[in-house]
Amino acid sequence: LGIRCMRAILQRVLSASVSVDGRIVSQIGPGIMCLIGISRDDRSEDREYICRKILNTRLFTAPGSDKAWDKSVTQMGYEVLLVSQFTLYGILKGNKPDFHLAMGSGTSQQFYGEFVDMVRSGYTSLTSGKCSAPAPSDAAGPSSSAMESRVKDGVFGAHMHVELVNDGPVTMIVDSRE
Repeated sequence: LGIRCMRAILQRVLSASVSVDGRIVSQIGPGIMCLIGISRDDRSEDREYICRKILNTRLFTAPGSDKAWDKSVTQMGYEVLLVSQFTLYGILKGNKPDFHLAMGSGTSQQFYGEFVDMVRSGYTSLTSGKCSAPAPSDAAGPSSSAMESRVKDGVFGAHMHVELVNDGPVTMIVDSRE
């Protein structure tokens, strides 16, 4: 019960998609599919930490290289699919799940939206490794739209069907206060 930090499950994928009501709402090719759990105690520092880890963790091998684990999703130019998942903070009370450690839905929707914006903005900077909220003047920059399209997300609060082809498989659990 000591989990009191933002959590991400990173899965290296060949492809992934999210469907709502039988319609694909997001899909990616090679990259990282991330399940994102937000705890009731999360702060902006937690968002920044998870953002940096998603964009900079070296889960890939460059083509033609024999050096494993040497490239990040941004260095490879691959895609990121973010999926909000409050059930990462579920605990069992008897046989019934309890989600009291997850941030409430109204607050977490805003927190998650700001996180998605942060990951998109961070991806745009590719090599800086810095994740921050986008500045108003950056939001409509012509060069940012191509990179922002590399970061997709599901539909917050919707019943989603998530499909993926795990590559490896490679799955990493990242907590913001490790």
